[in-house]
Amino acid sequence: MEINYQERFAVHHEDFRHYTTESIRDHFLITNLMQQGRIQLIYTHYDRMIVGGAIPVGKSLQLEPFDLLKSSYFLERRELGIINVGGTGKVSADNQVYTLQNKEALYLGRGNKKVIFESVDAGKPAHFYFNSAPAHTAYPNRQVTLAEAEISDLGSLETSNARRINKLLVNTVIQTCQLQMGLTELKSGSVWNTMPCHTHSRRMEVYFYFEVPENQAVCHFMGQPHETRHIWVNNEQAVLSPPWSIHAAAGTSNYCFIWSMAGENLEYSDMDVYQPNELK
Repeated sequence: MEINYQERFAVHHEDFRHYTTESIRDHFLITNLMQQGRIQLIYTHYDRMIVGGAIPVGKSLQLEPFDLLKSSYFLERRELGIINVGGTGKVSADNQVYTLQNKEALYLGRGNKKVIFESVDAGKPAHFYFNSAPAHTAYPNRQVTLAEAEISDLGSLETSNARRINKLLVNTVIQTCQLQMGLTELKSGSVWNTMPCHTHSRRMEVYFYFEVPENQAVCHFMGQPHETRHIWVNNEQAVLSPPWSIHAAAGTSNYCFIWSMAGENLEYSDMDVYQPNELK
């Protein structure tokens, strides 16, 4: 089985204050998520979110359950959101095939027994980034393109944060149990995302950074608003954000990132905002 998985435990914010750079990276940074010919998974105890990546090359990759799930198939009690950040790919769910172009999304509801990832061109393989959360019911599968997303243009070049937010798998576009996913594109000349930053105690979040140019990097900020820390992130790496933590970043170039949330509130606007001059 070409699946690797790792378990990440929740961290108390008082303990986090004393972490070294190495400890912060070990607990919150996800590296090596995209590996050719393999499925990589992180099972986090923040709202039981699973963070995954798959690059099928030469052969398809099937999403199988692993020991921690104690289930007969991966989506027996879960829902799944997928966004392709590579070449054209195909996802089959119980023999229904969906073709995903770059930056297109797919939602698979609870109960899909057989999920398979495939690249159309092995020379330009698909890079499937996905998240999975526990599901209380089964909602219909649905593919969502950028043209079908709910779009918000925020920020400005004057504040270096002009960006387009593509809300793909959110409750104003499709039905989900708790999973919410979208894709933010920073415009040329802008480097700041999610500023002013925020927290939301009702759900956790994951940021997956991609289209980070070669030899460039992104500095991801986290921690409580009065006690912030940072992590330097490279292309196709992700950061786990606990409910008590802010999540924002600035890059040495413009870039894209996928945000995904799980928790008990599906309202995108549910956030406790902190202005830049309030941060410490």
